Amino acid sequence: MEINEHIDFATASFKEFENIAGFDMMDTAKYFHSYINYMKENQHLNFRFITQGCGPTAIVSSPFLEQPTECISLVSNDYLNFSQHPKIKAAAIAGIEKYGTGAGASPLIGGHHEYHVALEEKLCKFFNRPEGSSIVFTTGYTANSSTLLSLLKQEDCAIVDMEVHASVYEGLLNTNVKRFPHNSMIHLERALADAENKFRTKLVIIDGVYSQNGDLATMDEIYTLTRKYGAYLMVDDAHGIGVMGENGRGAIEAYNLLDKVDIIAGTLSKAFGHIGGFIVSSPEIINYLRYQSRQQVFSSTSTPASFGLLKAIDLIDEEPYWRTKLSDNVAYFKAGLLSLGVDIGTSSSPIIPIKIGDPIRTAQISRMLLQNGVYANCIVYPGVAKKDARIRTSLMATHTKEHLDKVLNTLEDISKVVSLKKSR
Repeated sequence: MEINEHIDFATASFKEFENIAGFDMMDTAKYFHSYINYMKENQHLNFRFITQGCGPTAIVSSPFLEQPTECISLVSNDYLNFSQHPKIKAAAIAGIEKYGTGAGASPLIGGHHEYHVALEEKLCKFFNRPEGSSIVFTTGYTANSSTLLSLLKQEDCAIVDMEVHASVYEGLLNTNVKRFPHNSMIHLERALADAENKFRTKLVIIDGVYSQNGDLATMDEIYTLTRKYGAYLMVDDAHGIGVMGENGRGAIEAYNLLDKVDIIAGTLSKAFGHIGGFIVSSPEIINYLRYQSRQQVFSSTSTPASFGLLKAIDLIDEEPYWRTKLSDNVAYFKAGLLSLGVDIGTSSSPIIPIKIGDPIRTAQISRMLLQNGVYANCIVYPGVAKKDARIRTSLMATHTKEHLDKVLNTLEDISKVVSLKKSR
């Protein structure tokens, strides 16, 4: 392999290795392997640590630790910790005992079982939609990507908030895309006006809760503009459903738009504590996806363990105190962070960023946290802009005040060595 493109490993990110001029796939893989080894040798690789357990604490194995260590975990999106709820575990076990461990085929040709039907019917009732208004996917990622690939073609246009999830962008590979700066109504209206008479379908796509900043879409204003210009609205509320809203129906419920949003995308891997995704829309759209979504036609679907989801959905209503406990934890932790003078942006959810700015300092703080028993995500470019590196924390209902105090005290100690202030 002749290296005809120089990448400075000291300042590089994963993105620089996506398409190296003159490198075939094996050349690229070998060169990237050298970069990963460099990251490991210099203790810069803050990813793919091995964990045992999904809860407020986890045993973590990392090059930064001498041995596997129990740490306070701030990396999980299992917000209500339903993955560990005994009633949900019992239901999942019962599903496996009755149906086995796999679906056996794609939904179109033999893999659409009665527990899938029960789950889809329960989702319709959860969102107060008519029968036939939901469809389940293997993951939340494929719910977005496969749905959008099915619905939008070259004659259509997606108008997307720049901070939507990567799965959305993957679903837009075969259509036209207009991106607007995060929550900017001026730019959204400009994009809608420009697209109004040029494209067959105009679909505005936003998140309910944004996964890196933890803030909400300005959904009421976005909905008004969408309707003004004859467009449809899709909301990926993966981080809101089960957590936000008076009844846990998500950020869409918080804006009183549950019966108005054209397409609701959600995941079963966060508040519901399992794996999978879903789309809620009109029965006609759902019927179209059953036969046109490639994931529904060509890929096996969720396992009988998803029987536990039937109980998880019920528990959103039966045990609302988990949402209350989570909300209390969020308020307590945010107050503690603000008392330390850190920048947490405009977070309105259990996702709370600690914005540092400088990627090297961010990685250093992440390592120091881990070495002091706190596991939190180091998020740098291309996950966020190069000047917007941060420590991303996710809270759970089962975190105790003692857990949160330990994190806050550790951050205070670190601040005496390394500044937590965001670079300007």
